[in-house]
Amino acid sequence: MTTPQIMGVLNVTPDSFSDGGQLFADSKVHADRLLQRAESMVVAGASILDIGGESTRPGAAPVSSQEELDRVMGAIDLIAAHVDVVLSVDTSNPEVMSAAASAGGGLLNDVRAFRRDGALQTAAATGLPVSLMHMSEEPDRMQSHTDYVDVVDDVSRFLEGRIAACIEAGINREQIVIDPGFGFGKTVSQNYEMLRRLAEFAAFELPILVGLSRKSMIGAVTGRPANERVVPSAVLAAMAAQNGASIVRVHDVAETADALGVWAAMNGASLSAN
Repeated sequence: MTTPQIMGVLNVTPDSFSDGGQLFADSKVHADRLLQRAESMVVAGASILDIGGESTRPGAAPVSSQEELDRVMGAIDLIAAHVDVVLSVDTSNPEVMSAAASAGGGLLNDVRAFRRDGALQTAAATGLPVSLMHMSEEPDRMQSHTDYVDVVDDVSRFLEGRIAACIEAGINREQIVIDPGFGFGKTVSQNYEMLRRLAEFAAFELPILVGLSRKSMIGAVTGRPANERVVPSAVLAAMAAQNGASIVRVHDVAETADALGVWAAMNGASLSAN
């Protein structure tokens, strides 16, 4: 048993659900804020930083390709020059994938599981590891598509298909990470069912990434707004670790590291490799 790696969230967007706009000033990414956030996350225990230039919150509007490219590449260039950490790029845009790979990106993390035109071929050409996430529809429509027969079985079938597509495109199975997509086209009860049954995804014998941090499934239980969901987010990270998560994607790295440290001590888990 190994403690999951921590992936710190860096949204260089003005409108992401929890931290949108925090790294912005005068309609552009604030370099000093971004670098300070990145450095503090790594010091606190993040071994991966996930950079996103498109908000994928429920109901989010699309962003232009050039705007996403400008946001993401500025962040990658800055962080890569100053911080020793694996850089994940949260994008569905083939142009961003290619540019990020050339600039030192280490993981392509696509909420659409590389279903956009050209995305799968571009990802394969970069040679980078990929993370495949389940989302029932585009962000502006996904919460209207939650009619699963069995949420874990249905998500598993989707992931199985995308894994096969990746392998057919030339991506090695050893370079694939799966993400069941908590909060993306699932009801509150479906999210908690997936967490309870997370170990079932281990049948793929691939690393499992989970993003539970500050999500509405917490607000539905606690009644608290996104910025007051730090403690339950850390609790859910520990629960995800117990159920087989390999990577936890979080906003609050220090608190998550503490929670996982306690979990590891209880379970006799070894430390994850950074």
